[in-house]
Amino acid sequence: MGVPKFYRWISERYPCLSEVVKEHKIPEFDNLYLDMNGIIHQCSHPNDEDVHFRISEEKIFADIFHYLEVLFRIIKPRKVFFMAVDGVAPRAKMNQQRGRRFRSAKEAEEKIKKALDKGEVLPTEARFDSNCITPGTDFMARLQEQLEYFVHNKVSNDKLWQNVKVFLSGHETPGEGEHKIMEFIRSTNAKSNHDPNTRHCLYGLDADLIMLGLTSHEHNFSLLREEVRFGGKKSQKRITAPEETTFHLLHLSLMREYIDYEFSELKHHLGSGYDLERIIDDWILMGFLVGNDFIPHLPHLHINHDALPLLYKTYICVLPSLGGYLNENGHLNLRNFEKYLEKLSEFDREHFREVFVDLKWFESKVGNKYLNESAGLAAEEEVASRAGRKTEDSSIHLAALTSSEKVDEQEKGELADEEEEDEMFETEFRQYKRTYYMTKMGVDLVSDEFLAKQAQCYVEGIQWILHYYYHGVQSWSWYYPYHYAPFLSDIRDISELKLTFDLGKPFMPFQQLLAVLPAASKELLPEGYR
Repeated sequence: MGVPKFYRWISERYPCLSEVVKEHKIPEFDNLYLDMNGIIHQCSHPNDEDVHFRISEEKIFADIFHYLEVLFRIIKPRKVFFMAVDGVAPRAKMNQQRGRRFRSAKEAEEKIKKALDKGEVLPTEARFDSNCITPGTDFMARLQEQLEYFVHNKVSNDKLWQNVKVFLSGHETPGEGEHKIMEFIRSTNAKSNHDPNTRHCLYGLDADLIMLGLTSHEHNFSLLREEVRFGGKKSQKRITAPEETTFHLLHLSLMREYIDYEFSELKHHLGSGYDLERIIDDWILMGFLVGNDFIPHLPHLHINHDALPLLYKTYICVLPSLGGYLNENGHLNLRNFEKYLEKLSEFDREHFREVFVDLKWFESKVGNKYLNESAGLAAEEEVASRAGRKTEDSSIHLAALTSSEKVDEQEKGELADEEEEDEMFETEFRQYKRTYYMTKMGVDLVSDEFLAKQAQCYVEGIQWILHYYYHGVQSWSWYYPYHYAPFLSDIRDISELKLTFDLGKPFMPFQQLLAVLPAASKELLPEGYR
């Protein structure tokens, strides 16, 4: 799972988080875990901008094995080496997988057309379709077979590999790679002989590995990843040879200190009630509110528009009055969460007020006035008639008053105008939200029942994600049923919700392929499914 722009944001906010890996200056690690799909993608299609690029399957496999050897040699794990390839994902992930694979096929088609239009001659061999890196394809079956042979060979002939326990969780085992790794860590930690001083190193490209690592509350946990350069051209060729790659170590112990510093103001308010482990859990929860692979971001709450500082500031303001925390080891405290969202919902109104004061916004509605004409007209007529009645009444009344009394009445009238403006603001705000739901979700009537359902679905989504990160899959079949999230101000009356999930079963690999592949990749399916 990726949290969009998250890695860049925390790298800029917490600048000392990563250190460049230098040979012979690497801390000792007991366990090394590899989220394999990043390696598979890098070794098979290193530069999607180059439509002339071709690579054989043998070369892909050889490059993957070489990458594994280099990572093992850099970290030199002392006890455990765990490799995890993505298996079938929960249903909640499949909308995102489908979107990504359809986009990949469309972009490839457009680039090829552009090259041909320019008169370029493309190689006759078929290009590598990266959509084959999905559980259940022939490519993944062959890769699994080769990986098993490679691991067996290393354990038999390489003394360094013989000193550690080696695990390979392949594409046929359900679950995303990083979550299979966390499942392994949780099960190991639950054993009576677990050593709390175990030093973990997790390799992977997804920003959400920071959150996953922090859920373990392990103090000796680091993330290994390739250097990421921000602001570079998309078309720049990525270096694939691991020897030429700059690797970074991100120490979660330092991340914990940064979080402690971020919320240090709370120490004065909470005193002995301040608990860093609980603050970290709440920090993880807040990260989910800006969107991820399972639910969309809340309206106007974007990382690059300073959403995270807003979430943190609101948290610092609200927490002292709650008498507890929001996220209790992966379980939402609905009462506290509702109070937090209530305070946060002020942002909805502040954002709309900026729109409201812009007269051009009102004028622009004249052309396409309201999607729900009757509701819009009724709202307008109500405001206009109320204003008309007040104007009529006040003019008759003023004619009969003395000059000093007229001044008092004018002041009252000005006060009434302010109240009227507030009423108009609220009417327009409701209409603004109504229009959002009508256009984004295709509903004709935005009823109280509809809004209650939106609130329930969103909170259910947050709880499913928390379970997924802290306890593993709670439901293979659950998914968020909308492409857009509700407004913060509409997520209310949630404290009494009963959130339960049916575990169900994972999809079969061919079912997932049918669910996520575009027609352009139909060759990846057995003939009968095409």
